[in-house]
Amino acid sequence: MISAFENAKKQIGAVSGILIKDYADKTVFNKTIIRLKKIDNFLKKEIKIKLDNGKTKTFKAYRSQHNDARGPYKGGIRFHPNVDEDEVKALSTWMSIKCAVVNIPYGGGKGGISVNPKDLSLKELERLTREYAKFLAPHIGPWVDVPAPDVNTDEKIMAWALDAYEKVIGRHAPATFTGKAIELGGSMGRTEATGQGGAYILDSYADHQGLIPSNTTIAIQGFGNVGFWFSKIASGMGYKIVAVSDSIGGIYNKKGLDIDKLAKLKEKFGSFAVIAKKNKLKLISNDELLNLDVDILAPAALENAITEKNAREIKAKTILELANGPTTPEGEEILLKGKKHVLPDVLCNAGGVTVSYFEWVQNLHGYNWTKAKVNRELKKVMERAFEEVHTISHQRKISYRKAAYVLAVKRIIDAMILRGRV
Repeated sequence: MISAFENAKKQIGAVSGILIKDYADKTVFNKTIIRLKKIDNFLKKEIKIKLDNGKTKTFKAYRSQHNDARGPYKGGIRFHPNVDEDEVKALSTWMSIKCAVVNIPYGGGKGGISVNPKDLSLKELERLTREYAKFLAPHIGPWVDVPAPDVNTDEKIMAWALDAYEKVIGRHAPATFTGKAIELGGSMGRTEATGQGGAYILDSYADHQGLIPSNTTIAIQGFGNVGFWFSKIASGMGYKIVAVSDSIGGIYNKKGLDIDKLAKLKEKFGSFAVIAKKNKLKLISNDELLNLDVDILAPAALENAITEKNAREIKAKTILELANGPTTPEGEEILLKGKKHVLPDVLCNAGGVTVSYFEWVQNLHGYNWTKAKVNRELKKVMERAFEEVHTISHQRKISYRKAAYVLAVKRIIDAMILRGRV
């Protein structure tokens, strides 16, 4: 099976053949593409911390800085047992693409520690976070690399990391980390930003397709932060959410679901399986949800949810990717042959990094925006990005994913050529 980083490089290569025609100097273009497939800087270290029982344990830590031609590196920090060199290199590459798609002035970064945070006490987790921040300190900063939360990290982790970093440099620098608590310079609207951004993409797409929200059925795989907020916001816009799921299973009602009511039940009972049993609702499996006859399917949970094994069974006319990498290349090929539209993750879930950018801007200015302003500015960014991707897709007769990559790769290599990085 192809590695994640090899896949990221393959995706860049796939659009180079489309873009090369736009450049007079083919040699310079090819050299720039080769460089874009490489990582600018890669940091790794084995971090030792003392556990509560007095023993010492070592953890592998990483930070990948992909490309900063368009601005400082930007990307999350994840704490997960599967974190490794290949994963963070791939994710940092995709962050470069994502930032360029929505045209915010960042390059891609990503970091993490190979750890299951559930195996550590709160104090042990704090020690590990602070040691990681000290390790990163010489290599990050508001104009260098701006980390953020990711898998199994949150505003508490960012608070510890920021504090440890500021102790190393000897001054306040809140713009070095985003995804912070409001009290430490975080932004209004950050919690729901990814789901909100996805809803703006949905609305823009619906306008182009002539879809009437009340007649447009949506199934959402995943009811975590992104899935919940997307379902809540899309429902508020008038779209008919007919199915949602968690890791165990999902709830389906062809007449539509009351998302606020479901969220309260989920908080009370924990899983949709229990909710279905206690409230006599129809429980479906995640596989059944993926195969529902709906207008739009929004995978918001797992990577590789749609593959060559199940793509032929998918009846939805449009896939709106809210998770990272929910559709494999082989799966997408089958979907496209079936005349389905796939709205890519690098566009649909870019609301999170966009509001992180707004947080950075607010920190640099020392001035906080209202939630209304955050959402107003996010709407502008997401709608403009969709229009640009849609136009390229239509003009060049290519998929939405290829169009997003054409847009992003061109922006990055143009910046590299202007800087003379060939």
